[in-house]
Amino acid sequence: MSGEHPATAWLRLTLTPGLGPAVQRQLLAAFGPPEAVYAVSYSALASVVGGPAARLLLEHDASDAVARALAWLDEPGNTLLTLGDAAYPPSLLEISDPPVCLYVKGDVALLKRQGVAVVGARSATPQGEANAEAFAAVLSRAGLVVVSGLALGIDAAAHRGGLAGEGRTVAVIGTGADRIYPARNGELARRIAAEGAIVSEFPLGTGPLTHNFPRRNRLIAGLARGVLVVEAAVKSGSLITARLAADCGRDVFAIPGSIHSPLAKGCHRLIRDGAKLVECADDILEELALTAPEAASVLDEAMPEAVGEEAAVLQAAGHDPVDIDTLVHRTSLTPEALYAILLTLELEGRVARLPGGRFQRL
Repeated sequence: MSGEHPATAWLRLTLTPGLGPAVQRQLLAAFGPPEAVYAVSYSALASVVGGPAARLLLEHDASDAVARALAWLDEPGNTLLTLGDAAYPPSLLEISDPPVCLYVKGDVALLKRQGVAVVGARSATPQGEANAEAFAAVLSRAGLVVVSGLALGIDAAAHRGGLAGEGRTVAVIGTGADRIYPARNGELARRIAAEGAIVSEFPLGTGPLTHNFPRRNRLIAGLARGVLVVEAAVKSGSLITARLAADCGRDVFAIPGSIHSPLAKGCHRLIRDGAKLVECADDILEELALTAPEAASVLDEAMPEAVGEEAAVLQAAGHDPVDIDTLVHRTSLTPEALYAILLTLELEGRVARLPGGRFQRL
């Protein structure tokens, strides 16, 4: 129909409930773009996808949902990428089930640039978040797009690091592109939309449905040349992302941790299964045949050495989470003296306070 928005037929196809992505791709493969799909007869459609799907395709009125999506597309910075667009990220065509449509807020060009995914636990340790942000900042300064999922913990830290460099960051989300989840990442999401890109394959208005988050993980893996897992339990979405990455030929990297930490066990399993152990971002850049900018691979800002009782407490703490009773035993200091020293160390950024009254050296 002349004067119709170019995205209208694509939206009608993908916003018809009950027509999953696999059926949508079958139709596109058989008949061409959506305009051609809607131009063929019921019998032709039924011969490809069956009678019920053919009737649904021709009879369902998706006009309200299409109108809402077109209004969203009229807002500055919003784009719909389809399988028929030249701007569609070619890396997603390498996965087994590329989305028919992608809703994008921000810089669409980032989706075609080289990227590294940085993922990990939502309930991350302070050191894990610091590592994720530092690694991501180095990768971004080297020109790589940092891809993650906008979750709390490691994901959010990775996005902050990505925004610190010219590579910037892409957030692949498990809700509609008009939703922010979790709400605590609202400010970060707005900054990513302004300086990077937010991507979703789900229709506008889609809430945080549990089964959508594992689906979005394949897009995180597909958009990146490699996936870095910073902290992860043995059963976690981050390990799903890593396995999806390996399945489509991407590199998998993992940061090792303490043998006592539940959040290190997932990384250790990945390393046993063939992931590349990394200790600094240079390890990733070397594997990808890229070079870090000068001095960018230093994880920590220069900090004067601790001295006296502070140094003794740090040495006694080691690098695993530790409680006050253990420190009393190791240092022979009173709890009162230890709390005073730990407060100073915490203010200096050398120690983090963890749930359960424990402390961890940073």
